[in-house]
Amino acid sequence: MSAATTEQNTAVLLEVALDLANSLNNENRFDRLLTSIRKAIRCDAVVLMGLHQQVLTPLAIQGLSADTMGRRFSLSEHPRLALLCQSPGPYRFAADNELPDPYDGLLLARSGDLPVHSCMGLPLYSDQQLIGLLTIDSLEPYAFDGISDKTLELMAALSAATLKSAFEMTKLALSAQHAQQLVQELTQEALLRDGGELIGQSAAMQALRSDIQLVAGSDYTVLVQGETGVGKELVARTLHQLSPRKTAPLVHLNCASLPESLAEAELFGHARGAFTGAEKDRPGKFLLADGGSIFLDEVGELPLSIQAKLLRVLQSGEIQPVGKDAVQKVNVRVIAATNRNLQLEVEQGRFRADLYHRLTVYPLTVPPLRQRQNDVLPLAGYFLEQTSRKLGIRQLKLAADAAQALLSYNWPGNVRELEHVLSRAALKAAGQKGRAAIVSVDAGQLELTPSAPAALPSQPSVLPEQLTDLKTATDSFQRQLILQTLQQTGGNWAEAARRLQQDRANLTRLARRLGIAVQKQIIG
Repeated sequence: MSAATTEQNTAVLLEVALDLANSLNNENRFDRLLTSIRKAIRCDAVVLMGLHQQVLTPLAIQGLSADTMGRRFSLSEHPRLALLCQSPGPYRFAADNELPDPYDGLLLARSGDLPVHSCMGLPLYSDQQLIGLLTIDSLEPYAFDGISDKTLELMAALSAATLKSAFEMTKLALSAQHAQQLVQELTQEALLRDGGELIGQSAAMQALRSDIQLVAGSDYTVLVQGETGVGKELVARTLHQLSPRKTAPLVHLNCASLPESLAEAELFGHARGAFTGAEKDRPGKFLLADGGSIFLDEVGELPLSIQAKLLRVLQSGEIQPVGKDAVQKVNVRVIAATNRNLQLEVEQGRFRADLYHRLTVYPLTVPPLRQRQNDVLPLAGYFLEQTSRKLGIRQLKLAADAAQALLSYNWPGNVRELEHVLSRAALKAAGQKGRAAIVSVDAGQLELTPSAPAALPSQPSVLPEQLTDLKTATDSFQRQLILQTLQQTGGNWAEAARRLQQDRANLTRLARRLGIAVQKQIIG
């Protein structure tokens, strides 16, 4: 590269530095950085990644498929990236380097294995600590050989400063809302653009993430609401991890799986001999969570008798184990979750109003996936990266028709359905293509069909003149709809639950309450 070209690139980068100072947010700043790098260096792909606990997370990409943003690159599984992170300065790979490329199959400019091409990386240091990585790829071999070391060093310094600036701005914004303990925790997480495992940058997810950060530092009781499969447990874990209680336990309890006869003992513990089978004293979930948090999943399934005892804990912080006269004080933050409309449950007498108000000190609603379509491909990339590890495949990618199919689907089962669809499709693709270095998932392997709502009875069994009250009418309608759906599915409870958009455990629990026998076949 000539001296004039070096000076020209230097001038471009200095101009960029001034431009970046005026960027409004991290996303804007990162994208401007990559655009400017591509002006200075002709390339087909450039990626900025943050490093956290030996895992690289894409913060901004250009020239790669959209699902790359959801992927997580573990250094132990990607030797090229590990080599770059060990380098004290910019590193150019030889054109014939045989180490597998982490972006095989992901470049927009080419499908299939990457041919001989140019690849280099710039480790990003701040205060002698590696905080990230910038990778640059060109499909033209030897494209970077003429670039001066000075230009690359300036580019690395500018990129590191941009990343560090974003980190510091996030840290300052958080310090106004949270205690120092929380800020220290988030200094690790600030480099992860998607906030850890909460994947997505849609407006709905950004609003949810903002609410989580706001309430995490407090001891407020939080009710996480949302449809089945949206990730309510993930929100609860994130709340706990961002709270001052993060070093204490987070105890999980699925209320839908609790038999009513054992629910009290499971929550509050029991004494030896308190009931048949109680052979020794056993602490309950609240005592195990003392000093930390308890996550009550599907809290709307708790029987009314247990709801009264849960209310006591929320009011006074006291528990009374079954079979004991003495009460114990506990210091536990309660995070509850439900896919039910608890306000409607209160109106219908199935949930206590006083407990509802205690639980909804700070409600959070997790949006369904159909309201955050922009997050589908990053989520797909995240799940494909996980699945590739499980199946021992070096690279799993989405064919163009598969990506379009994912974007066109309505996702009644939300993120959980997306994960399962991709897991099945990847297994089918791997079975068809063997141990190929790059396995592409196509639309046919996804097997996505438009979701049709369960058919409603043409003749309602409850006529207006037969109605006695709203609860009776509701129960009768639910009973009829469940029985009809079971008949349509040949008694397949899992399929019936999918058609009714319910969790299977919740559906069988409701069926028992309505007097429907839970068995393998329903003969109509």
